Amino acid sequence: MDEVIKIVNDIKSGNIKPIYFLMGEEPYYIDKLSDYIEEKVLSEEEKGFNQTVLYGRDVSIEDIISTAKRYPMMAERQVVIVKEAQDLIRTIDKLESYAENPMTTTVLVFCYKYKTLDKRKKVTKLLAKNGIVYESKKLYENQVGEWIKRVLSGKKYSIEPKANAMLVEFLGTDLSKINNELEKLQIILPVGSTITPKHIEENIGFSKDFNVFELRKALGERNQLKAYTIAENFAQNPKDNPMVVTTSLVFGFFIQLLKYHGLKDRNPKNVAAVLGVNPFFLKEYDVALKNYPMKKVSQIVAALRDIDVKSKGVGANAMSQSDLLREMLYKIFN
Repeated sequence: MDEVIKIVNDIKSGNIKPIYFLMGEEPYYIDKLSDYIEEKVLSEEEKGFNQTVLYGRDVSIEDIISTAKRYPMMAERQVVIVKEAQDLIRTIDKLESYAENPMTTTVLVFCYKYKTLDKRKKVTKLLAKNGIVYESKKLYENQVGEWIKRVLSGKKYSIEPKANAMLVEFLGTDLSKINNELEKLQIILPVGSTITPKHIEENIGFSKDFNVFELRKALGERNQLKAYTIAENFAQNPKDNPMVVTTSLVFGFFIQLLKYHGLKDRNPKNVAAVLGVNPFFLKEYDVALKNYPMKKVSQIVAALRDIDVKSKGVGANAMSQSDLLREMLYKIFN
Protein backbone atom coordinates (compact mmCIF):
# COMPACT_ATOMS: atom_id res chain seq x y z
CA MET A 1 0.00 0.00 0.00
CA ASP A 2 2.88 2.39 0.79
CA GLU A 3 4.36 1.75 -2.65
CA VAL A 4 1.00 2.53 -4.26
CA ILE A 5 0.79 5.82 -2.35
CA LYS A 6 4.31 6.73 -3.50
CA ILE A 7 3.46 6.03 -7.16
CA VAL A 8 0.30 8.14 -6.91
CA ASN A 9 2.13 10.99 -5.18
CA ASP A 10 4.85 10.95 -7.84
CA ILE A 11 2.23 11.22 -10.58
CA LYS A 12 0.54 14.08 -8.72
CA SER A 13 3.84 15.94 -8.52
CA GLY A 14 4.48 15.49 -12.24
CA ASN A 15 7.07 12.73 -11.92
CA ILE A 16 5.38 10.52 -14.52
CA LYS A 17 7.19 7.50 -15.94
CA PRO A 18 6.89 6.36 -19.56
CA ILE A 19 6.01 2.77 -18.53
CA TYR A 20 4.02 1.31 -15.64
CA PHE A 21 4.09 -2.47 -15.54
CA LEU A 22 1.52 -3.44 -12.90
CA MET A 23 1.59 -7.15 -12.12
CA GLY A 24 0.77 -9.66 -9.41
CA GLU A 25 -1.74 -11.93 -7.71
CA GLU A 26 -3.84 -9.14 -6.17
CA PRO A 27 -5.79 -7.28 -8.89
CA TYR A 28 -7.17 -4.60 -6.53
CA TYR A 29 -4.14 -2.28 -6.59
CA ILE A 30 -3.46 -2.95 -10.26
CA ASP A 31 -6.96 -1.67 -11.02
CA LYS A 32 -6.63 1.27 -8.62
CA LEU A 33 -3.35 2.48 -10.16
CA SER A 34 -4.56 1.93 -13.72
CA ASP A 35 -7.81 3.78 -12.99
CA TYR A 36 -5.90 6.65 -11.38
CA ILE A 37 -3.64 7.06 -14.42
CA GLU A 38 -6.63 6.79 -16.75
CA GLU A 39 -8.52 9.48 -14.84
CA LYS A 40 -5.80 11.92 -13.82
CA VAL A 41 -2.86 12.06 -16.23
CA LEU A 42 -4.78 13.75 -19.08
CA SER A 43 -7.42 16.43 -18.95
CA GLU A 44 -10.91 15.62 -20.25
CA GLU A 45 -10.20 17.62 -23.40
CA GLU A 46 -6.99 15.71 -24.09
CA LYS A 47 -8.43 12.22 -23.58
CA GLY A 48 -10.43 12.07 -26.80
CA PHE A 49 -7.36 11.98 -29.06
CA ASN A 50 -4.67 10.88 -26.65
CA GLN A 51 -6.01 8.07 -24.47
CA THR A 52 -6.20 4.51 -25.78
CA VAL A 53 -7.35 1.36 -23.98
CA LEU A 54 -6.27 -1.97 -25.46
CA TYR A 55 -6.93 -5.56 -24.35
CA GLY A 56 -4.26 -8.24 -24.32
CA ARG A 57 -6.45 -10.83 -25.99
CA ASP A 58 -7.10 -8.54 -28.97
CA VAL A 59 -3.66 -7.11 -29.73
CA SER A 60 -0.05 -8.15 -30.22
CA ILE A 61 3.06 -6.64 -28.65
CA GLU A 62 3.79 -5.13 -32.07
CA ASP A 63 0.36 -3.41 -32.06
CA ILE A 64 1.03 -2.00 -28.59
CA ILE A 65 4.47 -0.69 -29.54
CA SER A 66 3.08 0.87 -32.71
CA THR A 67 0.41 2.68 -30.68
CA ALA A 68 2.91 3.74 -28.03
CA LYS A 69 5.22 5.26 -30.65
CA ARG A 70 2.59 7.70 -31.89
CA TYR A 71 2.97 11.34 -30.97
CA PRO A 72 0.26 13.01 -28.90
CA MET A 73 -2.17 15.44 -30.57
CA MET A 74 -2.34 18.90 -29.02
CA ALA A 75 -1.15 17.54 -25.68
CA GLU A 76 2.08 16.97 -23.81
CA ARG A 77 1.63 13.22 -23.71
CA GLN A 78 -0.64 10.31 -24.60
CA VAL A 79 -1.78 7.44 -22.35
CA VAL A 80 -1.97 3.84 -23.58
CA ILE A 81 -3.45 1.28 -21.18
CA VAL A 82 -3.21 -2.45 -21.88
CA LYS A 83 -5.78 -4.32 -19.81
CA GLU A 84 -5.66 -8.10 -19.29
CA ALA A 85 -2.02 -7.93 -20.40
CA GLN A 86 -1.39 -11.40 -18.93
CA ASP A 87 -2.87 -12.76 -22.17
CA LEU A 88 0.39 -11.65 -23.80
CA ILE A 89 2.54 -13.84 -21.56
CA ARG A 90 4.03 -15.86 -24.45
CA THR A 91 5.28 -12.84 -26.35
CA ILE A 92 6.00 -10.35 -23.58
CA ASP A 93 9.78 -10.58 -24.23
CA LYS A 94 9.17 -8.72 -27.51
CA LEU A 95 8.66 -5.63 -25.38
CA GLU A 96 12.44 -5.45 -24.75
CA SER A 97 13.25 -3.10 -27.63
CA TYR A 98 10.60 -0.58 -26.60
CA ALA A 99 11.41 -0.85 -22.87
CA GLU A 100 15.04 -0.05 -23.71
CA ASN A 101 14.10 3.26 -25.33
CA PRO A 102 10.48 4.21 -24.49
CA MET A 103 8.72 7.28 -25.88
CA THR A 104 8.92 10.05 -23.31
CA THR A 105 5.63 11.48 -24.60
CA THR A 106 3.75 8.22 -23.94
CA VAL A 107 2.55 6.76 -20.64
CA LEU A 108 2.26 3.04 -21.34
CA VAL A 109 0.43 1.03 -18.66
CA PHE A 110 0.27 -2.77 -18.49
CA CYS A 111 -2.30 -4.48 -16.23
CA TYR A 112 -0.69 -7.91 -15.92
CA LYS A 113 -2.99 -9.64 -13.44
CA TYR A 114 -2.52 -12.87 -11.47
CA LYS A 115 0.98 -13.38 -12.87
CA THR A 116 4.44 -11.86 -12.48
CA LEU A 117 7.43 -11.42 -14.75
CA ASP A 118 10.67 -13.21 -13.94
CA LYS A 119 12.78 -10.49 -12.33
CA ARG A 120 15.94 -12.05 -13.78
CA LYS A 121 14.76 -11.50 -17.36
CA LYS A 122 16.15 -8.70 -19.47
CA VAL A 123 12.69 -7.33 -20.26
CA THR A 124 11.86 -7.00 -16.55
CA LYS A 125 15.13 -5.23 -15.81
CA LEU A 126 14.61 -2.80 -18.68
CA LEU A 127 11.04 -2.06 -17.59
CA ALA A 128 12.27 -1.37 -14.06
CA LYS A 129 15.17 0.76 -15.28
CA ASN A 130 13.12 3.02 -17.55
CA GLY A 131 9.73 2.81 -15.87
CA ILE A 132 7.95 1.32 -12.88
CA VAL A 133 7.48 -2.39 -12.21
CA TYR A 134 4.97 -2.80 -9.39
CA GLU A 135 4.07 -6.20 -7.93
CA SER A 136 0.69 -6.36 -6.20
CA LYS A 137 0.98 -9.24 -3.74
CA LYS A 138 -1.94 -11.16 -2.30
CA LEU A 139 -2.51 -10.39 1.36
CA TYR A 140 -2.56 -13.19 3.89
CA GLU A 141 -5.86 -13.57 5.72
CA ASN A 142 -4.34 -12.27 8.95
CA GLN A 143 -3.30 -9.05 7.13
CA VAL A 144 -6.70 -8.23 5.64
CA GLY A 145 -8.19 -6.96 8.91
CA GLU A 146 -5.48 -4.31 9.22
CA TRP A 147 -5.98 -3.39 5.57
CA ILE A 148 -9.70 -2.85 6.20
CA LYS A 149 -8.91 -0.59 9.17
CA ARG A 150 -6.43 1.47 7.12
CA VAL A 151 -8.82 1.90 4.20
CA LEU A 152 -11.65 2.97 6.48
CA SER A 153 -9.41 5.26 8.51
CA GLY A 154 -8.43 7.06 5.31
CA LYS A 155 -12.14 7.73 4.69
CA LYS A 156 -12.67 8.76 8.36
CA TYR A 157 -14.55 5.61 9.37
CA SER A 158 -13.74 2.92 11.93
CA ILE A 159 -14.91 -0.65 12.45
CA GLU A 160 -15.53 -2.87 15.46
CA PRO A 161 -13.23 -5.92 15.72
CA LYS A 162 -16.09 -8.41 15.37
CA ALA A 163 -17.45 -6.62 12.30
CA ASN A 164 -13.96 -6.61 10.82
CA ALA A 165 -13.59 -10.33 11.47
CA MET A 166 -16.98 -11.02 9.87
CA LEU A 167 -15.89 -9.32 6.64
CA VAL A 168 -12.65 -11.31 6.50
CA GLU A 169 -14.47 -14.52 7.44
CA PHE A 170 -17.04 -14.27 4.69
CA LEU A 171 -15.20 -12.40 1.94
CA GLY A 172 -11.74 -13.87 2.42
CA THR A 173 -8.78 -12.03 0.90
CA ASP A 174 -10.56 -10.61 -2.15
CA LEU A 175 -9.78 -6.91 -1.65
CA SER A 176 -11.96 -5.76 -4.54
CA LYS A 177 -15.00 -7.55 -3.13
CA ILE A 178 -14.33 -6.23 0.38
CA ASN A 179 -13.84 -2.69 -0.92
CA ASN A 180 -17.14 -2.86 -2.81
CA GLU A 181 -18.96 -3.79 0.40
CA LEU A 182 -17.18 -1.07 2.37
CA GLU A 183 -18.20 1.50 -0.23
CA LYS A 184 -21.84 0.43 0.15
CA LEU A 185 -21.60 1.04 3.89
CA GLN A 186 -19.95 4.43 3.36
CA ILE A 187 -22.88 5.51 1.20
CA ILE A 188 -25.33 4.60 3.97
CA LEU A 189 -23.38 5.70 7.05
CA PRO A 190 -22.26 9.27 7.77
CA VAL A 191 -18.56 10.10 7.88
CA GLY A 192 -17.12 9.38 11.31
CA SER A 193 -19.31 6.30 11.89
CA THR A 194 -18.09 3.06 13.42
CA ILE A 195 -19.16 0.00 11.44
CA THR A 196 -20.77 -2.65 13.65
CA PRO A 197 -21.84 -6.28 13.12
CA LYS A 198 -25.44 -5.01 12.92
CA HIS A 199 -24.52 -2.72 10.01
CA ILE A 200 -22.97 -5.68 8.20
CA GLU A 201 -25.96 -7.92 8.84
CA GLU A 202 -28.49 -5.31 7.70
CA ASN A 203 -26.62 -4.00 4.66
CA ILE A 204 -24.36 -6.78 3.41
CA GLY A 205 -26.42 -9.84 4.27
CA PHE A 206 -24.29 -11.74 6.78
CA SER A 207 -26.20 -12.84 9.86
CA LYS A 208 -24.44 -11.67 13.00
CA ASP A 209 -25.92 -14.62 14.92
CA PHE A 210 -25.93 -17.46 12.39
CA ASN A 211 -22.50 -17.63 10.78
CA VAL A 212 -19.39 -19.77 10.95
CA PHE A 213 -17.73 -17.16 13.14
CA GLU A 214 -20.42 -17.65 15.82
CA LEU A 215 -20.39 -21.41 15.28
CA ARG A 216 -16.66 -21.58 16.02
CA LYS A 217 -17.18 -19.46 19.13
CA ALA A 218 -19.94 -21.82 20.33
CA LEU A 219 -17.69 -24.81 19.68
CA GLY A 220 -14.85 -23.23 21.61
CA GLU A 221 -17.16 -22.60 24.57
CA ARG A 222 -18.64 -26.10 24.24
CA ASN A 223 -22.03 -24.42 24.04
CA GLN A 224 -23.91 -27.30 22.46
CA LEU A 225 -27.33 -25.62 22.35
CA LYS A 226 -25.98 -22.61 20.46
CA ALA A 227 -23.88 -24.76 18.10
CA TYR A 228 -26.81 -27.03 17.20
CA THR A 229 -29.09 -23.99 16.71
CA ILE A 230 -26.61 -22.43 14.28
CA ALA A 231 -26.15 -25.76 12.50
CA GLU A 232 -29.91 -26.08 12.05
CA ASN A 233 -30.01 -22.60 10.51
CA PHE A 234 -27.18 -23.62 8.16
CA ALA A 235 -29.10 -26.73 7.12
CA GLN A 236 -32.15 -24.62 6.28
CA ASN A 237 -30.03 -22.19 4.23
CA PRO A 238 -27.51 -24.45 2.43
CA LYS A 239 -26.83 -22.00 -0.42
CA ASP A 240 -25.67 -19.33 2.03
CA ASN A 241 -23.71 -21.83 4.11
CA PRO A 242 -22.14 -24.52 1.88
CA MET A 243 -21.06 -27.57 3.87
CA VAL A 244 -17.63 -27.62 2.24
CA VAL A 245 -16.96 -24.05 3.40
CA THR A 246 -18.28 -24.70 6.92
CA THR A 247 -16.13 -27.79 7.32
CA SER A 248 -13.06 -25.98 6.03
CA LEU A 249 -13.43 -23.07 8.46
CA VAL A 250 -14.16 -25.28 11.47
CA PHE A 251 -11.19 -27.44 10.49
CA GLY A 252 -9.02 -24.32 10.35
CA PHE A 253 -10.16 -23.35 13.86
CA PHE A 254 -9.07 -26.67 15.35
CA ILE A 255 -5.79 -26.60 13.45
CA GLN A 256 -5.17 -23.23 15.12
CA LEU A 257 -5.95 -24.80 18.50
CA LEU A 258 -3.49 -27.58 17.73
CA LYS A 259 -0.81 -24.98 17.01
CA TYR A 260 -1.74 -23.14 20.22
CA HIS A 261 -1.27 -26.31 22.27
CA GLY A 262 2.20 -26.71 20.78
CA LEU A 263 3.35 -23.18 21.56
CA LYS A 264 5.97 -22.65 24.23
CA ASP A 265 5.83 -18.87 23.99
CA ARG A 266 2.25 -17.95 24.87
CA ASN A 267 2.77 -14.23 24.91
CA PRO A 268 -0.48 -12.84 23.39
CA LYS A 269 1.40 -11.01 20.63
CA ASN A 270 3.24 -14.20 19.62
CA VAL A 271 0.09 -16.32 19.83
CA ALA A 272 -1.86 -13.89 17.63
CA ALA A 273 0.96 -13.87 15.06
CA VAL A 274 1.33 -17.66 14.96
CA LEU A 275 -2.41 -18.32 14.78
CA GLY A 276 -3.00 -15.45 12.36
CA VAL A 277 -5.85 -13.96 14.40
CA ASN A 278 -6.77 -10.55 15.72
CA PRO A 279 -5.50 -10.25 19.34
CA PHE A 280 -9.01 -9.07 20.27
CA PHE A 281 -10.25 -12.65 19.84
CA LEU A 282 -7.53 -14.46 21.81
CA LYS A 283 -9.83 -14.83 24.81
CA GLU A 284 -12.05 -17.09 22.73
CA TYR A 285 -9.05 -19.24 21.83
CA ASP A 286 -7.98 -19.35 25.49
CA VAL A 287 -11.43 -20.70 26.41
CA ALA A 288 -11.28 -23.31 23.65
CA LEU A 289 -7.77 -24.34 24.72
CA LYS A 290 -9.07 -25.21 28.21
CA ASN A 291 -12.11 -27.03 26.84
CA TYR A 292 -10.21 -29.21 24.35
CA PRO A 293 -7.01 -31.02 25.41
CA MET A 294 -4.43 -31.57 22.71
CA LYS A 295 -5.35 -35.26 22.30
CA LYS A 296 -9.02 -34.38 21.79
CA VAL A 297 -8.13 -31.66 19.26
CA SER A 298 -6.12 -34.22 17.26
CA GLN A 299 -9.13 -36.57 17.25
CA ILE A 300 -11.42 -33.74 16.10
CA VAL A 301 -9.06 -32.82 13.25
CA ALA A 302 -9.11 -36.44 12.06
CA ALA A 303 -12.92 -36.56 12.32
CA LEU A 304 -13.28 -33.30 10.38
CA ARG A 305 -11.17 -34.73 7.56
CA ASP A 306 -13.66 -37.59 7.35
CA ILE A 307 -16.62 -35.16 7.36
CA ASP A 308 -14.97 -33.10 4.63
CA VAL A 309 -14.67 -36.17 2.40
CA LYS A 310 -18.33 -37.03 3.02
CA SER A 311 -19.41 -33.46 2.27
CA LYS A 312 -17.87 -33.89 -1.16
CA GLY A 313 -20.00 -36.98 -1.77
CA VAL A 314 -17.42 -39.67 -1.10
CA GLY A 315 -18.73 -42.61 0.96
CA ALA A 316 -21.55 -40.57 2.46
CA ASN A 317 -24.49 -42.40 0.83
CA ALA A 318 -26.02 -39.04 -0.09
CA MET A 319 -26.17 -37.75 3.48
CA SER A 320 -28.04 -34.47 3.83
CA GLN A 321 -26.27 -31.33 4.99
CA SER A 322 -28.30 -31.47 8.19
CA ASP A 323 -27.05 -34.99 8.94
CA LEU A 324 -23.47 -34.07 8.13
CA LEU A 325 -23.62 -31.06 10.46
CA ARG A 326 -25.07 -33.15 13.27
CA GLU A 327 -22.38 -35.78 12.79
CA MET A 328 -19.70 -33.09 12.82
CA LEU A 329 -20.98 -31.59 16.08
CA TYR A 330 -21.43 -34.99 17.70
CA LYS A 331 -17.81 -35.93 16.97
CA ILE A 332 -16.57 -32.59 18.28
CA PHE A 333 -18.54 -32.65 21.52
CA ASN A 334 -18.20 -36.39 22.33
